[in-house]
Formats: sequence, C-alpha cells, structure tokens
Amino acid sequence: MSAIDELITELSRLPTIGRKSAMRLTYHLLRQPASQSRKLAEALVALVERVRPCDTCFNLTEAAQCAICVDARRDRQVICVVEEASDIASIERTGEYRGVYHVLGGRLAPLDGIGPSHLTIVPLVSRVMQAGAREVIVATNPTLEGDATALYLSEQLRASGATVSRLARGLPMGGDLEYADGGTIVQALAARRAI
Repeated sequence: MSAIDELITELSRLPTIGRKSAMRLTYHLLRQPASQSRKLAEALVALVERVRPCDTCFNLTEAAQCAICVDARRDRQVICVVEEASDIASIERTGEYRGVYHVLGGRLAPLDGIGPSHLTIVPLVSRVMQAGAREVIVATNPTLEGDATALYLSEQLRASGATVSRLARGLPMGGDLEYADGGTIVQALAARRAI
C-alpha cells in the first residue's frame, strides 16, 4: 500500500470522515510545506504519549488530575456522570454547572459485548460512597443504551444515600412541535413542570 493510500485509509477511520474527505485532507497535506505536516504528526504523537485519564474522574488530561478535579471552587458533592470525556465540554459550555464529573468510558451495550466491567462504574460507586456525595446526575445520552446505563447506575448507587437524577429531555429551545418526533414530545410531556 502506498503512503498516500495508507493515510487515506487511516483518516477515513475518523468519525465523520469518509473516503472522499480523507482523500481531500491527504492531498491538502501534500500541498503544504513539509514542516506543517511534521507539526501535525508531532501533535498526534504528543497526544498519544501525554494525554491520559484523570486519576479521579477519568476525564482526559496531561496531569494526574484534570483541571476540573483540582479546581477548589467546584462542588464535590455533586457528580455529573457522562459517557465520554467529550461530553464534559458540552456541559461546561453552558457555564451553569459547578459540580465535578465522572466519565464512564462508554455505555452499557450488551449486544456489542460492553458490560459493567468495561466501564468505570466500580470507581464511580466507590467515589460516591467515599465523598458522601449528595447528588449524582446521570447525563448519559437519551438512547436505549444510555437509559439502560442510567437505570443500572441508579441501582448501583441506591445504597450510597445520594440522590440520583437524570437530565430532563424534551423539546429544544426554539424548536417547533411540528418538527419534533413523537418520542421527543412524549419526553417533553413527561418532564413538564409548573410555570
């Protein structure tokens, strides 16, 4: 396999990058000065060599603990559980959440062979118990697997005494009922609140 074909194949393995996009990226890199491609290669090597899971929450970091875990202003009594480290950025963008996080590293998916032992559930339960957390917010994705994971977590955390909550689901701000699917409307009705 040629170097060009090898790079196209590797790039096409990335999410949202199909073979055509991978080809465009490869030829774009070939048009750049060699120093630019080397910088990209060095950045990829540094990423693999330096980034690791946080010892506490499993977020991605270059240190033993991530910036959120070492931030003294964070409320350690409230733990938001997410499927992947990338989910943290979405919540942080709101500027509203001041607790800490726990990254599961995926979700329960028995059909794909992913059970509780493949996720960081045991460290989560231990952390909640040791910290005496008052609330665990389960922010798994609103999918069948995400819901199953949330249910499993609530059962595992029952003895901790912490309140286990789930993010509300329903209609997005600015959304039209006309374009919402039935499942979204059902969730919006179920999560309704008094005004």
